[in-house]
Amino acid sequence: MNNLGLKIKELRIEKELTQGELAKILGITQDSISLWEKGKRIPDTPYIAKLAAYFDVSTDYLLGLSDEYEGTGKSAPTA
Repeated sequence: MNNLGLKIKELRIEKELTQGELAKILGITQDSISLWEKGKRIPDTPYIAKLAAYFDVSTDYLLGLSDEYEGTGKSAPTA
């Protein structure tokens, strides 16, 4: 699993969402979420932005360029 996929999974679990529920929120299939989380596919840019907005994190955090949530100054949750 890649870093982006791991972060998506951690954020999804933190919000107590299933892959299917997150897929419905984003208007995509559950298979897409599964592939992202397994690191077999990378979300297109618009979905990275949607994920960041939904989870209230920066795109830099999702992409591994920052360890802090944007605007909060809090460190990222650790599993």
